[in-house]
Amino acid sequence: MPTVRFQLDGAPVSVDVAPDTPLLYVLREQLGLSNPHFGCGLAQCGACTVHLDGEPLRACVAPAASVEGHAVTTLRGLGSPEHPHPVQQAWLEEQVPQCGYCVNGWLMTAAALLKHQPKATDAELRQGLAGLKCRCGTHLSILRAIKRAQLMINGGAST
Repeated sequence: MPTVRFQLDGAPVSVDVAPDTPLLYVLREQLGLSNPHFGCGLAQCGACTVHLDGEPLRACVAPAASVEGHAVTTLRGLGSPEHPHPVQQAWLEEQVPQCGYCVNGWLMTAAALLKHQPKATDAELRQGLAGLKCRCGTHLSILRAIKRAQLMINGGAST
């Protein structure tokens, strides 16, 4: 079986895996991560989102071979308890999570979106987050948290 080598949350990893194995399975089953989550398996809900070289990627449909030599960041690598990413901090301050299943997708997608568009308008935020699902219906809290993170990133300046 071929070996796939990549950076995971800043550390080098190598796994022996069939090249077409979904990255999500490698992360959860072979590397023991609890995030990202399996949601739909069709790249439609976002629960499996990771960053590949800083860009959001739905890990449920990405073949393991596609990350060879690249940097994969999971929710665990986005920030730490001591130094959370602004979207993680805002999530806590807004008390967003209910069941928490979708949090991975929203946080990873929002972090990448705000990196590229720190002053995104409400319409741009909605467009950039389109397709993500929350079964608990906390969409308004999620948007409040993302707007709060946006303020943190922009030094308190309004968008």
